[in-house]
Amino acid sequence: MQHSERFLRFVEEAKGVIKETSVSDVQQDLDRGGDFLLIDTREESEWVAGHAKGAIHLSKGIIERDIETAVPDTSRKIVLYCGGGYRSALAADALQKMGYSNVYSLAGGWRAWRTGEMPVEELVQD
Repeated sequence: MQHSERFLRFVEEAKGVIKETSVSDVQQDLDRGGDFLLIDTREESEWVAGHAKGAIHLSKGIIERDIETAVPDTSRKIVLYCGGGYRSALAADALQKMGYSNVYSLAGGWRAWRTGEMPVEELVQD
């Protein structure tokens, strides 16, 4: 997808104030039994088509509204991902502004997850 210059600048500003993590870092955390929550910030149709195993879904459009109910502990480690790492960076910035102190955006997002051959779940459609 081709993104506009303004959008890319906006994302880069967010990336300047958030923490990013890599697929290999997430894999190491999983191997060690790390306690973190993986949140898919993509749209519903993307989630249904396939998502990271164990993730919950809070799309970028609703995460700020629903995060306190889903994750009341503002110190809980959260790893956000989207398609390529842009929406999750913006969501991480928003959550930090809401007081969440241990939030990461997955660099490369879903594409990096798939390339890294990480575990995937697909929803069964009737």
